Amino acid sequence: MKSIYETAREDSRLSTSVRMAEAGGVLESLQKGGPYTAFIPTNEAYEIIPEERLETIIKDRERLADMVLYHVVQGKLTTRELSRMEAIKTLQGDHLDIAESPKGMRLNEAAIIQSDIECMDGIYHVIDHVLIPRAVKARVEKSWT
Repeated sequence: MKSIYETAREDSRLSTSVRMAEAGGVLESLQKGGPYTAFIPTNEAYEIIPEERLETIIKDRERLADMVLYHVVQGKLTTRELSRMEAIKTLQGDHLDIAESPKGMRLNEAAIIQSDIECMDGIYHVIDHVLIPRAVKARVEKSWT
């Protein structure tokens, strides 16, 4: 069995998320500790964000690291376990709201489109939106005003 990073790296739908994790410099710290639950956006999820705003995040390694860590929580949580929660604290420090909808489980504005992918160091779920922490969103908005 491979790690979350190795497994995600082999899925062409997740190549942008893998590059973001690499550029954010968080992979080394994620290889220690665990297990983790990761919520990994598809390549299409990044296309929803205006390009200039995404570039602002990418250019600032701290913002990028915060964004990546906002997609990871401590512990190995299946969708069944997540469904019993209302919110969960991420490694970035903010919380994700968890809700059931007719289209399935949602984390903030993101829907889980593929769930419970087991890995050596935890589990991951594929999501359809990039999750951006409030602090990163506020700093990006401030830089555009």
